[in-house]
Amino acid sequence: MSLLHRQSGAMLPDLAELWNAVVSPTVPMFGTHPLRVEDTMDDKLYTVRAEIPGIDPAKDVQVSVHQGRLTIKAERTAEHEDKGRSEFSYGSFVRTVALPPGAQEDGVHASYAKGILTVSVPLGEPEEPVRNIQIESAE
Repeated sequence: MSLLHRQSGAMLPDLAELWNAVVSPTVPMFGTHPLRVEDTMDDKLYTVRAEIPGIDPAKDVQVSVHQGRLTIKAERTAEHEDKGRSEFSYGSFVRTVALPPGAQEDGVHASYAKGILTVSVPLGEPEEPVRNIQIESAE
């Protein structure tokens, strides 16, 4: 099960990213670049993977959780001269995703290898108990 909106086979990915930024408040449209992410979930773990090559994870990445939301921020600085063409994206990157019910924010773990940031969130039982509402007679 995935919590992210997936658009398969998009012919114009840049247009698809712009559209997703318009309809999704978790993907900023201006000032930062959206991170490409994928997610997976099973009974015990929710995992988000972000594609962030060419960064130093100790200095350039911040992962935070707050009020049921996971935010990944990264910064990639340009280390090239203006004597050519570059299609690389530089600057600030950010992505926020809603955590599934039962996410245990205290147990979040992040690792970085081969340009991929992996964030794992353990899952437990949702903490919101069912509340029964008493029905009063309106007669």
